[in-house]
Amino acid sequence: MNEARPLLGRRMVLKGVFAVAVLPNVALAQDWGDPASQEPSEMKIQMTFNGATMIATLYDNPSARDFASMLPLDLTIDSYAHNEKIAYLPRKLTEDGSGPFGNEQPGDLCYFAPWGNLALFYSGYRYSKGLIRLGRFDNGFDPLLAAGAFPLRIELAA
Repeated sequence: MNEARPLLGRRMVLKGVFAVAVLPNVALAQDWGDPASQEPSEMKIQMTFNGATMIATLYDNPSARDFASMLPLDLTIDSYAHNEKIAYLPRKLTEDGSGPFGNEQPGDLCYFAPWGNLALFYSGYRYSKGLIRLGRFDNGFDPLLAAGAFPLRIELAA
């Protein structure tokens, strides 16, 4: 007597589930790169406050792109924690660019997701959860050393 074989065996079903679950993510990663990319993009911004202008190169990650989509912005920049200036954004950024990073250094432009603020570092710091690096200042960070609060203009660099 011939036994009827099921059309789909267990292995075939498992392979299908695996393909549906994994392959779209692999395809996305190939199309969009690492969401927490620390690679510079072609996008530059300028920040003007206290009579000085600083240029920064944004990284190629979703959080940095979301930040750039908000520009131009008029905010207030203020001193915080003896190693950074902060400015609160009008809305929170996507956290899709989050992930641990190393080589922290003065001149980093970051976003602190829990508070919804930019963090512009002029002294040493360490990565902490919720901190997303958006880019780095191109030519130093001396203007950040001025103590106090100032009006801040952020826009795409020409």
